[in-house]
Amino acid sequence: MLIVASDVHRAHHAREPFLDAGRLMDPPEVPERVDRILDAIATSARGAPQPPRPFGSKPITRVHTAEYLEFLEHAHARWRATTGREESSEAVAYARAIRHQPYVRPEHIVTQLGWYSHDTDPILAGTYDAAIGAVDVTLTAWEAVADGRERVAYALARPPGHHAAADSFAGYCYLNNAAIAAQAWTDRGARVAIVDVDYHHGNGTQQIFYDRDDVLFVSLHADPAFEYPFFLGFADEEGRGPAVGRNRNYPLPAGTEWQAYAPALADALGVVDDFAPDAVVVSLGVDTALEDADTFRLVADDYPRLGAALAGLDRPTLVVQEGGYCLDVIGRNVVGVLSAFT
Repeated sequence: MLIVASDVHRAHHAREPFLDAGRLMDPPEVPERVDRILDAIATSARGAPQPPRPFGSKPITRVHTAEYLEFLEHAHARWRATTGREESSEAVAYARAIRHQPYVRPEHIVTQLGWYSHDTDPILAGTYDAAIGAVDVTLTAWEAVADGRERVAYALARPPGHHAAADSFAGYCYLNNAAIAAQAWTDRGARVAIVDVDYHHGNGTQQIFYDRDDVLFVSLHADPAFEYPFFLGFADEEGRGPAVGRNRNYPLPAGTEWQAYAPALADALGVVDDFAPDAVVVSLGVDTALEDADTFRLVADDYPRLGAALAGLDRPTLVVQEGGYCLDVIGRNVVGVLSAFT
């Protein structure tokens, strides 16, 4: 299996505590996540990771607006120029618009931070470079599959992407890696299914494709009635207009174990089979693990089972890394999924 990774992600490393459900938390989305995955891959002798090649902005602007991309590139420099803060500072939104008002895009950097985000994630001096690097990692792996050189490839993308919408960032995500790859495949005339198995709903991916009938989005995740991202991910969200039926959500209760997860997964993959895609993009989050606090309760042996179910779709497949925050098990669980494909 082709594995693509890069060190560019290290330019983004948020350190300031943030508020989560009334608690101050240190950011869990850290560079060491990639190190632990690469260590586990090396131990499993699955081959050395390959570096990405640059793809430029064109495939990104097929998914994200040019205005948002320009904002993301220059936001931190503008923040420093306006506030006088140091390069190590973290630019965070603290004001957002009132809903249902006739707005034009604001011009001040402080208001733009609220305009282009839907939570309190920071932008750092290296965030843009890291996000572009994650896209290059993803598209390098995608290209190998799309060109027929590989049947399956794994993109060790960081920052992750599935919470990034067409013109906003959130949930540690700035550019939607999986969506950009799916769009690149559709630009070649393919029908694409995106299967998101992260603990959190891929609300950004859903928003991007909600009106599209050539892309199926299927997601198994924690019920947004009690878990981030809260506002999307309910079972009655099925797509809009010609895309009705192309969005399928499987919200699951806290503490879900494999016995309850497996039937939902089988149903979701049945929907994928019925769609008959030419290719599959897997948004792989392993924050469903028992060791990831307050999530699902999947254990080590469940991840090869998950991988086997995904591999059973028997389509050209791109696996893109999303969440997973317990450093002790993230590598083991990622390798568990990938092992089923090899």
